[in-house]
Amino acid sequence: MNQLIECVPNFSEGNDLSIIKQITDEIEKIEGVKLLNVDPGKATNRTVVTFVGSPDAVVAAAFNAIKKAGELIDMSKHKGEHPRMGATDVCPFIPISGITMEETAEYAKKLAKRVGEELKIPVYLYENAQKNTARKNLSVIRAGEYEGFFKKIKQAEWKPDFGPAVFDAKRGATVIGARDFLVAYNINLNTTSTRRANAVAFDVREAGRTKKDEKGKVVSDEKGNPIIIPGSLKSVKAIGWYIDEYGIAQISINLTNINITPVHIAFDEVCRKATERGMRVTGSELVGLIPLNALLNAGKYFLKKQKRSVGVSEKELIKIAVKSLGLDELAPFKPEERVIEYLLKDPSKAKLIRMNLADFADETASESPAPGGGSISAYVGALGVSLGTMVANLSSHKPGWDARWEEFSNWAEKGQKIKDELLKLVDEDTNAFNKIMAAFSLPKVTDEEKKLRTQAIQDATKYATEVPFKVMQLSYSSLEIIKAMAETGNPNSVSDAGVGALCARTAVMGAFLNVKINAAGLSDRRFAANIIRKGKNIEEKTKKLEAAILRTVEKKISNNK
Repeated sequence: MNQLIECVPNFSEGNDLSIIKQITDEIEKIEGVKLLNVDPGKATNRTVVTFVGSPDAVVAAAFNAIKKAGELIDMSKHKGEHPRMGATDVCPFIPISGITMEETAEYAKKLAKRVGEELKIPVYLYENAQKNTARKNLSVIRAGEYEGFFKKIKQAEWKPDFGPAVFDAKRGATVIGARDFLVAYNINLNTTSTRRANAVAFDVREAGRTKKDEKGKVVSDEKGNPIIIPGSLKSVKAIGWYIDEYGIAQISINLTNINITPVHIAFDEVCRKATERGMRVTGSELVGLIPLNALLNAGKYFLKKQKRSVGVSEKELIKIAVKSLGLDELAPFKPEERVIEYLLKDPSKAKLIRMNLADFADETASESPAPGGGSISAYVGALGVSLGTMVANLSSHKPGWDARWEEFSNWAEKGQKIKDELLKLVDEDTNAFNKIMAAFSLPKVTDEEKKLRTQAIQDATKYATEVPFKVMQLSYSSLEIIKAMAETGNPNSVSDAGVGALCARTAVMGAFLNVKINAAGLSDRRFAANIIRKGKNIEEKTKKLEAAILRTVEKKISNNK
């Protein structure tokens, strides 16, 4: 697996788009890096940039950006709502795939060392890149902000990790580190009061607030330490501020571990605390990017609160999440620009399922050998399980069956997962065929080239056998859902379950034809014999189960006459 790091530098400029463009141009100059998102904020006068790439490429791109930001941004003239201390205020590295947090931290240190030594900017390490526990936390490092660092940097305990211990009036100081994925998230209130927004922020943030008596004096324990009242949410940092651009106050939140406190839980808790203080949440705003699962989980959460089926499409779950969280209150929310997985997708690998029905049929009917029977089998299987899923969703909404919504929701959720996997295989079967063609086109002049070509053909053929076999497995597993819907689902939709069973049988038998024809070209006869034996078993079980489902369907149709 290729190593992939995400970098999310925050630059202290959110108004002059030409400056931001010059900085991001420096990032895009580096090969092996992909710029994912640029999110400027006028009131905060701050831009959050997100890019990903191989570790060395990310280090090079981040260095270029920090250098250019230092040339273009004058911190002595900077004003903004967000806490800040430098032109490049913070530059975190986040491990995405194929790399550990420890390895990521080493790359962060590599960047910090280079920035300190070559650019002469004071650099502080934070989070997983920092060994000193007293200065791991970003808010602790940044305390006093830009204005206070002229004195702070001269203190022995605040000597930079890299670079000179002299504060740079123009460029300020920079914090570089390695951390887990963080979601920056603002929740909108129907107030203009920063004080009241802060009150809600202190209610929910993990650090909470210091306890005070009726006169506003800090209450201490027997040892003289201030008593802290913790907030209600773990792994949450929050402050309140007023945004002149929108004319409202917000709770600005950093969700440092969305497995502990997801976006939807933070939103609902802020709603609750705001209501207790006489305010109302009107919506929210995402800063930067968000993982796909965070939105899908939010969609499911809000559907469950309504006692509705969560077995709906990915697109529908995101729509529910966006509307429930009010992510589109201040500006249109475009998932294709905000979901990290969508930005990392390679469109060339999903060519077929992105087509409309007519174009897909035309492509199949063309003189090209792909898509062929394998892709069609996968698509027929997807249609079959989609029908079963439809019956489950209709059943969950059937009047008088309200107590059974969760039962049918579970079936629909299983169906959606199988459908999504089969849709991926529509394109993957064609990709597998193309791999075989590519292997046959390899040079075969020398003995070594002939050997490599033969091996490549065998590897590609083996993969082209495994893909339709996976179609068989998934299509057969869909019959469990279809059978349950034929037997216990909405009786008005029983014929749909029957058609679903017919599709699943076709998908299994069609995919098996592809398994057999590809397995015939394998030199690994043990593998070929084994996969054909397993295929025959799935085909036989499919035929029996399909016949049983159709008997149930015919019986119910006859009883409805």
